[in-house]
Amino acid sequence: MPTQRASTILGAVEEARSELVGKAVVLTDGKAGTVDNVWLDELHGLRISIIGHVGKWPISTIKFAQGQTDSSLGKR
Repeated sequence: MPTQRASTILGAVEEARSELVGKAVVLTDGKAGTVDNVWLDELHGLRISIIGHVGKWPISTIKFAQGQTDSSLGKR
């Protein structure tokens, strides 16, 4: 059972990576840019890096992602 859970988690990380890498995003703190990579951090969950900015941010700080419509804001 733990192996199946691990596979499910890793599959979700890969899905998030394929959805976000290369997309333009705006974070809640005003930083904006293109998502460079997505990581699974054992303490913080999913984190992203943005081209041109040093650091990694929780995926929950994405306020707007390229391709979202006004009606989909906040539903991620």
